[in-house]
Amino acid sequence: MRIVSLNAWGGKLHAPLIPYLAEIDADVLCLQEITRSVTVSSDWLVYRDGSHILPQRANLFAEIKAILPAHDALYAPTARGELFEGETSVVSEFGLATFVRQSHPVIGQAMDFVHGDFSSDGYGAHPRARNAQCLRLFDYRANRPITIAQLHGLRDLAGKGDTPARRGQADVLVALIRRIWREGEPLVVCGDFNVLPDSLMFDALAELGLTDLVTSRGHKDTRTSHYTKEGRYADYMLVTANVDVVGFDVVEQPEVSDHRALLLDIA
Repeated sequence: MRIVSLNAWGGKLHAPLIPYLAEIDADVLCLQEITRSVTVSSDWLVYRDGSHILPQRANLFAEIKAILPAHDALYAPTARGELFEGETSVVSEFGLATFVRQSHPVIGQAMDFVHGDFSSDGYGAHPRARNAQCLRLFDYRANRPITIAQLHGLRDLAGKGDTPARRGQADVLVALIRRIWREGEPLVVCGDFNVLPDSLMFDALAELGLTDLVTSRGHKDTRTSHYTKEGRYADYMLVTANVDVVGFDVVEQPEVSDHRALLLDIA
């Protein structure tokens, strides 16, 4: 089974992103920063937050669904906010998406907020609401279930250090995973956590027997050349000891976002 996690950056690097996602042959694709604008026919919109201006694909979720017809698609928006089509304001959803190859049936699932709650009339003040998706699949080849959870951790304008909100996020995430995961079964947790490697997030996840593959295998950078700030850690993938890791990579090329994809192959 191949599991891939990527913050898609709203599809800003659409030209390399779409063929990469089609060709990577993921059984489970966990994506963060996915847009869906159901009332808009344009391909591109613009996100504006003060001086932060970012092109966004209007319907990235639908575009990825179209290139992965053999996958079930699950979308989990955190909010519906304002993007711009020229000078015209339009509404657009923003959130997580998980794509699961149909040969791996989903036998349990939970989605909930780990910080804040859904907003239908704006993205909200920082730190904005965040959610997580947790799926229990059956792997016919291994003849056992496996649980895979992903999240996009809250972004604090003050930085990636620990805060009470991040402590609460970690506790809620663990509780969400426990709703679906059966102790003793394989478990994978991934996503753009928006924290540093010494975060208390990892202490909370260690209670589930999880170990991070990024830091434990010596990777020091999960960002691409499109990210120019300090602090090169953002994305992580954790596994329990009974996940038989065949290969793991923090993908440097191609650059399809300001984040690198995390690619895990398991037996």
